[in-house]
Amino acid sequence: MARSRASLRTTSAAAATGILFTGLLTATPSVREATGTVARTVGDARFEPGPCPRTPEPVAVLERARCGTLTVPENRTKPDSRPIKLRVAIVAAAARKPEPDPIVWLAGGPGDDAVGEATMAVDGGLNRDRDVIFMSQRGTYSADPVLTCRTIDEFNARAVGLVYDAPATGRRHVKATRSCRDQLADRGADLAAYNDIESAADYADLRRTLNIPRWNVFGISYGTHLALVYMRDHPEGIRSVGIDGILPPSTAGSALTWSSARQGFDGLFKACAEQPACDRRYPNLSATFDRLVRDLEAKPVATVVTPPGSPNPVKVVLDGGALVNWLTSATHLATGVPRSLDELAHGEPRRIAEQWAGGKISPQAFGRTSHGLAYGVFCSEWVPYETEAEAMRAGRAAFPAFPRSVLAQAPQLTFLRPDCAVWDVPAAPRSIRDVTRSDIPTLALSGGFDSQTGAANGPYVARTLPRATVVTVPYEPHVVFATSKCAQSITASFFDTPTAPITDCLKDLKPPEFEIAP
Repeated sequence: MARSRASLRTTSAAAATGILFTGLLTATPSVREATGTVARTVGDARFEPGPCPRTPEPVAVLERARCGTLTVPENRTKPDSRPIKLRVAIVAAAARKPEPDPIVWLAGGPGDDAVGEATMAVDGGLNRDRDVIFMSQRGTYSADPVLTCRTIDEFNARAVGLVYDAPATGRRHVKATRSCRDQLADRGADLAAYNDIESAADYADLRRTLNIPRWNVFGISYGTHLALVYMRDHPEGIRSVGIDGILPPSTAGSALTWSSARQGFDGLFKACAEQPACDRRYPNLSATFDRLVRDLEAKPVATVVTPPGSPNPVKVVLDGGALVNWLTSATHLATGVPRSLDELAHGEPRRIAEQWAGGKISPQAFGRTSHGLAYGVFCSEWVPYETEAEAMRAGRAAFPAFPRSVLAQAPQLTFLRPDCAVWDVPAAPRSIRDVTRSDIPTLALSGGFDSQTGAANGPYVARTLPRATVVTVPYEPHVVFATSKCAQSITASFFDTPTAPITDCLKDLKPPEFEIAP
């Protein structure tokens, strides 16, 4: 989950268009039929075989994929709504005799393109026994229309040299957001139609147009938010649901990001404290972090670094808010966090500054996130149902020592309320915030170091999913499927037997060995 400047970048998005391949012997009959030479229409939706989706870099797993396009109405509440096109790629199962029920992959973000995550899915063995289906969610990179905005990406790159949560920075950010909105609206986009309600209906249409009686769902990060809406609104035809890095629609928003950050930070700090060498070298790491946030918020530190892969030096300003947001993502590099914080405490900000700037100035940060979809979700489904006071109280409860200026901007969602004021889309129906109640077998996966969607979200959603299995993989960051062989093994066993996944690998997991500086 999160906006482009903080969202998980799990794999590079992928390859140029491929040629339709219709002769894969491993295809299940229903999926092969739908992606052969005959188009299929169900209601207002139509699937047509065709070239594979465009991607920024080559993705090898797409070279033999079967592909096509799903055409659906942009806004199903309007009879005269224009059609939009969503690209589809189906990666065949590795098994000679695959299971008949494929898996459909729901991407993170909001705003990431599922096709760009195909390598992660295949590298994790998700296609061992089943075909895996990837569809570009509406507004994403390979969809038509595509609702990306370089104005926001370029601002995010410039913002590393600004005080992160300063009012002047906020005004510049909102200006970039308004420019993005104006560009997309001028191109004819109905911005009110980019949300989970429409997207869930898109996936229901995809299953029907592909003539698949039953399939399985696997969502990561924001994709778990969509998966929970989808299984609530369109449960028919769903055999099982896996969700990894869980973001419940009923609680999503700024308050939840604060509690998630607390959980992930505490998990990492506790692991260091329980490792004698780390505890001796970096004692009271949580207190050190809190002090650094206060000190940097009072007196930001500016430095010049050359991040890996960057040809030019970059000015980076670290204040308290920047440090909080850095750590929210840095749990993916957990072994180096204690050393990085210690170096910063002793006047050396280089490592943190390089990491903070690196993700924002990387070429992969430009032109790939659908800000139209991201703000469609944030501004219709989250902000209308959470007050500013509620967000502030949650921040204060999680981090009572933080300055008010830090608490005013939730991690990953900085300046969200004024952004949504200029995005100006209507609130989704209040039912979007309903909990999902379902007896569909569900695997709820979380990481012990996840500071973006805290592990407590697993037990929370399971309260109303009586056939859910809740698994927290210790010592892992956001989206454990991407980093943990154990999580991949559990996921595979879940799709084999959704009511009894095998979790024995958890007992063999050991904490990471943290870097210890001289």
